[in-house]
Amino acid sequence: MLTSSIGLLTDIDNPTLSDFGHDPGWVIALKAVMIFLVLVLLTLFNIWWERRVVARMQHRIGPNVHGPFGLLQSLADGVKLALKEDITPKAADKVVFILAPVIAVVPAFVAFSVIPFGPVVTIPFTDTQTPLQLTDMPVAVLFVLAIASIGIYGIVLGGWSSGSTYSLLGGLRSSAQMISYEVAMGLALVAVFLYAGSMSTSQIVAAQDDLWFGLILLPSFAIYTISMVGETNRAPFDLPEAEGELVGGFHTEYSSLKFALFFLAEYINMATVAALATTLFLGGWHAPFWIDTFWAGANEGYVPLIWFFGKILFFIFIFIWLRGSLPRLRYDQFMAFGWKRLIPISLVWIVAVGTIRSISLEGSIDRSYLLIGIGVLAVLFLVMFFVGEDTEQADQTAETTEEQVLAGGFPVPAMPAGGAVRGAAAPLEFGRREPQPATVSSTVGDSPTDGVTTEEQIDG
Repeated sequence: MLTSSIGLLTDIDNPTLSDFGHDPGWVIALKAVMIFLVLVLLTLFNIWWERRVVARMQHRIGPNVHGPFGLLQSLADGVKLALKEDITPKAADKVVFILAPVIAVVPAFVAFSVIPFGPVVTIPFTDTQTPLQLTDMPVAVLFVLAIASIGIYGIVLGGWSSGSTYSLLGGLRSSAQMISYEVAMGLALVAVFLYAGSMSTSQIVAAQDDLWFGLILLPSFAIYTISMVGETNRAPFDLPEAEGELVGGFHTEYSSLKFALFFLAEYINMATVAALATTLFLGGWHAPFWIDTFWAGANEGYVPLIWFFGKILFFIFIFIWLRGSLPRLRYDQFMAFGWKRLIPISLVWIVAVGTIRSISLEGSIDRSYLLIGIGVLAVLFLVMFFVGEDTEQADQTAETTEEQVLAGGFPVPAMPAGGAVRGAAAPLEFGRREPQPATVSSTVGDSPTDGVTTEEQIDG
């Protein structure tokens, strides 16, 4: 058991794999409860923060009634959801319908079990020392990816069990989207493994003590950032619902607490991918901007919690910023971007990083020539990225003349002759049509009006 004696701890600042697995039961329980409470409170704050930031971007006030600055608005929303009527459709598979939200939300909590929050600390009011991390393992990052993929089952089962065609289609769209972008996300992490020499989260953080991987592996960082937005079904990739359906997607039939669980899973997944990005690319709990060079205590004790959660909130702000700025993509554009752009770029970058690491370790080739060659290949690849399948479509579009655009209303209806009209539209005026008397003087036979002309029938 890990007590006041720190002989079992190899490094007071950067714990290693040998430092885990020695905590007593009450320490493990305390860590698990603290992680749960932190995630729930972080979710309440993120909901409030998103509403306030988007309101500021849209020149609105935002929540300001419940609590100071509206801080209790998220709590009021949770109580409102809990008090709503819980409806289960008659056509639903009731067992799966209830289990689906649970399957979606539980992996979101479990993924945080291997995220390092800080260095080795002393628990207050005791002499017990322990790392600020529940546990670690040699394949911790793969564990996070595996646990995150289980949440996809909750989404697809929620859509399938609802007994609704629209919910089923929304579940299939969301699951296909998450699976597709998990591929690019996993490939973006390979370069980190090559540089860190480990898949352990604590070892990856220790490897970034001098230089963050987000700086030297910038393409991987960019690919991961894009992939994590698609993985969490957030704008501009929020495609559970389709524009032509006007329903909520896989959670259309859910209400009350079951809907709240799906809502909770989305926001905790945002925190999970943000924490993973912080751990793998931004030095984890290490102080930013090399603050520790002039402040010796910046990476000691509980101070690193400030840096860790500050970096997480930075990524959450990116999520909110994108939601308030960008429109939703079409589903085919989104999937094509993932499979035809992100994945090929990730594969090329992995080959380049592997080559650089191999040559750097062996030293058989001058590194400057290698970097020049990689730069030339990168330029060629970017040219192929922007010049490709859209050329033919652009040529076809160019053939459409201005007369065709105005005459046929393509791609939008033509503008008024005098330009755009400001203010209210001019009222429509309809002229009165006078009835035109018939001039045909044929007679109608075999009827009570035999021998009467058509003019007389009309007048009479």
